[in-house]
Amino acid sequence: MATPDQKSPNVLLQNLCCRILGRSEADVAQQFQYAVRVIGSNFAPTVERDEFLVAEKIKKELIRQRREADAALFSELHRKLHSQGVLKNKWSILYLLLSLSEDPRRPPSKVSSYATLFAQALPRDAHSTPYYYARPQTLPLSYQDRSAQSAQSSGSVGSSGISSIGLCALSGPAPVPQSLLPGQSHQAPGVGDCLRQQLGSRLAWTLTANQPSSQATTSKGVPNAVSRNMTRSRREGDTGCTMEITEAALVRDILYVFQGIDGKNIKMNNTENCYKVEGKANLSRSLRDTAVRLSELGWLHNKIRRYTDQRSLDRSFGLVGQSFCAALHQELREYYRLLSVLHSQLQLEDDQGVNLGLESSLTLRRLLVWTYDPKIRLKTLAALVDHCQGRKGGELASAVHAYTKTGDPYMRSLVQHILSLVSHPVLSFLYRWIYDGELEDTYHEFFVASDPTVKTDRLWHDKYTLRKSMIPSFITMDQSRKVLLIGKSINFLHQVCHDQTPTTKMIAVTKSAESPQDAADLFTDLENAFQGKIDAAYFETSKYLLDVLNKKYSLLDHMQAMRRYLLLGQGDFIRHLMDLLKPELVRPATTLYQHNLTGILETAVRATNAQFDSPEILRRLDVRLLEVSPGDTGWDVFSLDYHVDGPIATVFTRECMSHYLRVFNFLWRAKRMEYILTDIRKGHMCNAKLLRNMPEFSGVLHQCHVLASEMVHFIHQMQYYITFEVLECSWDELWNKVQQAQDLDHIIAAHEVFLDTIISRCLLDGDSRALLNQLRAVFDQIIELQNAQDAIYRAALEELQRRLQFEEKKKQREIEGQWGVTAAEEEEENKRIGEFKESIPKMCSQLRILTHFYQGIVQQFLVLLTTSSDESLRFLSFRLDFNEHYKAREPRLRVSLGTRGRRSSHT
Repeated sequence: MATPDQKSPNVLLQNLCCRILGRSEADVAQQFQYAVRVIGSNFAPTVERDEFLVAEKIKKELIRQRREADAALFSELHRKLHSQGVLKNKWSILYLLLSLSEDPRRPPSKVSSYATLFAQALPRDAHSTPYYYARPQTLPLSYQDRSAQSAQSSGSVGSSGISSIGLCALSGPAPVPQSLLPGQSHQAPGVGDCLRQQLGSRLAWTLTANQPSSQATTSKGVPNAVSRNMTRSRREGDTGCTMEITEAALVRDILYVFQGIDGKNIKMNNTENCYKVEGKANLSRSLRDTAVRLSELGWLHNKIRRYTDQRSLDRSFGLVGQSFCAALHQELREYYRLLSVLHSQLQLEDDQGVNLGLESSLTLRRLLVWTYDPKIRLKTLAALVDHCQGRKGGELASAVHAYTKTGDPYMRSLVQHILSLVSHPVLSFLYRWIYDGELEDTYHEFFVASDPTVKTDRLWHDKYTLRKSMIPSFITMDQSRKVLLIGKSINFLHQVCHDQTPTTKMIAVTKSAESPQDAADLFTDLENAFQGKIDAAYFETSKYLLDVLNKKYSLLDHMQAMRRYLLLGQGDFIRHLMDLLKPELVRPATTLYQHNLTGILETAVRATNAQFDSPEILRRLDVRLLEVSPGDTGWDVFSLDYHVDGPIATVFTRECMSHYLRVFNFLWRAKRMEYILTDIRKGHMCNAKLLRNMPEFSGVLHQCHVLASEMVHFIHQMQYYITFEVLECSWDELWNKVQQAQDLDHIIAAHEVFLDTIISRCLLDGDSRALLNQLRAVFDQIIELQNAQDAIYRAALEELQRRLQFEEKKKQREIEGQWGVTAAEEEEENKRIGEFKESIPKMCSQLRILTHFYQGIVQQFLVLLTTSSDESLRFLSFRLDFNEHYKAREPRLRVSLGTRGRRSSHT
């Protein structure tokens, strides 16, 4: 049984060399080392790795040699080998057998040798980007079929990478060790003729049957030596004429320039920022132009290398920038592979003198052909470097993505490959954010920004924002908004709602871009796969968040409570509260105490339908006293308040609550006007019968009734407008939007629109300042009417009471048998009645003045309404003056309503 050492690859390879050459281990040491070097190299056969094709070639070769029985036996053995899983690289074994069977003694023609220069390519796994196009493919497997085979394979598929030119394509058959060259004295007779091998395609030495005579071998070796010496002397140049430069010397300089290193005759001109051939060099114009064209690769290489060297050491460049540098390094590595192939070919020609015919295989014209594709790639990379200067993160990815919008498939393939590497960190950030809510963006590359100074109560509004400059161009604004909302919802649930539910239970987590290849696959289907992932995470996360807010924190219930209490929707509660508060609120504001008002509030809650609300809602309802100004009464500073905290404070922010407070004060004041006019009407009904015995007072009462009726009509129309056209319509729109909301932002936006609408239509915005001032003046006139009427009724009732007392006193005296009144008392009574009658015109004058002021204010209010841009306000003016009572007194109101609207729209 063989020991483990005997099964090692080195031992087996040495045994193979001994078996082929028929010598001992000591005699094949040099050949063994050469074989180890070949097998350990990175070169690979340049033929299509097709096991069936190689097997068919072997069978055809056997049939050509009229060995049909061996061909049939080979087919059977190949079938048995294929059915067993012992060997993994069956193609390599068959290719080795085919190579060993070839006869290397057939010298290829010069034409076929040149044809093979462009008939080879690297294997499929030797390029950096996944782009293929039609080009001559592989070297034929047999020498005699090269010309025909190369023509047949010209339309096959190959690589287009920078390193797409193999070493075999440059040199044709590779040199052999000196010990195996024909004519060497130490080679044993019968070992075979010159042993040849193609770098990257042959794995062992082939051995011929018999060797020609030493004299013939020596004569064959002379041309090789002569050609080698001639080429080398031509490459080194004539020492006597230093100014004359051979093409071989230019080739050597060009290879150095390709790496950014100055050559002997081609150097970098820093002034003009380009490579130039020295002016004293004796060169033809064509060679000089060709050298300058080739040196452009060195300039492009330097530009890319300079960018990568500077940015690779800059940590602030971020992960996206480092990925971009890594992609450039990868492309430069492919470029260096080409240069290594060219250098090794040049070195082989120098060391062993192997040439195709009598000419060097490396010429400037061939370099132009071989470097055509690499030059396109380097130009594209240099353009990317220029376009990406000063950019980082998502902005850098956008700059790279802009170069994919080209009609050149070769350039698009290269840029898409780089984009897959550059965008991988961005997609990693993105998936970490939408699936875990984590944002690890040390260098501010992601388009979602976080502000750590923001407190929890402002997390939703201020903590996370979009960096619009960092949004990659392959991600739409709608997608970026959804990405922001997904991660924000996860953090809101964890930090504000204290819901620690794992993300995997909210979202069906799919496979993310774990590698650049995954990112590249994702780019091919941005509109479906990527959009599907974003939409799924967005809908599931938002739905879970809204469920938590509605079920656990009763968001919709709190919204309805705002409508009932702060917007006066609970009518019985508001009316009863106003009745209970009236004795307190008529007092000066400085004499009010909040605990007294809070007790009254609780009494009103227990006495109305508000008692059936949730205790959580009633606990948040409270009384608030506004800032007191001199002369204010309780009506001016009283306000209801609703405490919000936790997650619902995200919807009902401080700004929103201040809007609610403004609207409540306006509605409370309007409700108080209605309450005052109701009391005025009650006073009319109660005092009408009492004052019937005072006919001289009927004119005053009539004026009070008329003015109060005007005010009642005005307030009723305003209340209808505010309650139904503003509050109810806006609330219905809000409720519909909330029911259809897909995320919390939709609810917040709908709520803000609701508040803005009622603020503007209740004349509380800046544009309606003049209207609001006129409306407040109307309210002030209503209060003036109440005060004037109270004073008139008080005087009238006092007069009535005195008259009744006088009559009662007179009747009492008559019952007692005395005179009812004396002359002095009657004179005094008549004098007092006369004084009262004299005060009635003053009362009438006061009412007329009040009426005049009131009607003037209303007319001005109607003029402002008719010129308003809001259609609902213009129709409100029509309802307020439905019988054209004010139109007859104000010329500005006599213009038609349509004309006013058109005039206001033009202005």
